[in-house]
Amino acid sequence: MVASSTSMVLLAALFATAALLTSGASAQLSTGYYKKTCPKVFDTVESVVMSAIDKEKRMGASLLRLHFHDCFVQGCDGSVLLDDTSSSRGEKTANPNVNSIRGFNVVDDIKSKVESVCPGVVSCADILAIAARDSTVILGGPTWDVKLGRRDSKTASLAAANSGVIPPPSSTLNNLINRFQNLGLSTKDMVVLSGSHTIGQARCTTFRGRIYNESNIDGSFARTRQGSCPRTSGSGDNNLAPLDLKSPTFFDGSYYKNLLDKKGLLHSDQVLYNGGSTDNLVEAYSKNPKAFANDFAAAMIKMGDISPLTGSSGEIRKNCRKAN
Repeated sequence: MVASSTSMVLLAALFATAALLTSGASAQLSTGYYKKTCPKVFDTVESVVMSAIDKEKRMGASLLRLHFHDCFVQGCDGSVLLDDTSSSRGEKTANPNVNSIRGFNVVDDIKSKVESVCPGVVSCADILAIAARDSTVILGGPTWDVKLGRRDSKTASLAAANSGVIPPPSSTLNNLINRFQNLGLSTKDMVVLSGSHTIGQARCTTFRGRIYNESNIDGSFARTRQGSCPRTSGSGDNNLAPLDLKSPTFFDGSYYKNLLDKKGLLHSDQVLYNGGSTDNLVEAYSKNPKAFANDFAAAMIKMGDISPLTGSSGEIRKNCRKAN
């Protein structure tokens, strides 16, 4: 579907505002934000995340995805966590999120534990940022110093989440580049953040078109995936497949090696290595896992700077699912 010229203008204005907010407000975030007010926040979050991943390895990828989907809509403000109310619909049922994002119960557990050690201090948006870092580390990936001080949005927007800011799995390379650049993230950031698909799984409905209709795919890989994802729409839609067939529960650089072998699960994965401008980055990360790890950490810090609410804006939610 092609957006109208009016909606495109409005969307451009939204992106411009986001860029301005990012440059100004992110400066108020700091790695030592809770040093005095909640010194136990990191240990508390890590213990809950570790327990959740011990129970289900996939949860690490889910918590990482929650942070990404939060930051891309309205900025990193915890809006993705808000439940629908009688008067408004939030982001959870938006097309990019429904049957995709999960882990809300884990966030509830983290929030409960954090509230018990320092009530009314730590935002849900910051919890998502810390949990994303901890999930990455626990699954073997790099660490980074999380910048904190975000406050929580009092509202969420279904329309904003459906506006196209979250790239769908059918995205072209140009669409991916543009959507990331509109939020202040470079092409390099996009390629390295896509590497988070070294962990996690995807539903059949998100890759059916690729495994049956595309030619830039390894034949054996396509047939294997077809075994659990029938061609007919509506049949097996929720069947899962690993985004990284080599090590789906370990955070490493094998995602990029898969792309070299034409074994990217999603269309939006394989377009990163398909004769385009990002081929050299994929090749470089496939050969240098350390460079991928370092650049991923830097890109996650940068993503966490997208339009945070700080100062007197927003609130510190008592319950991550609803405004105070």
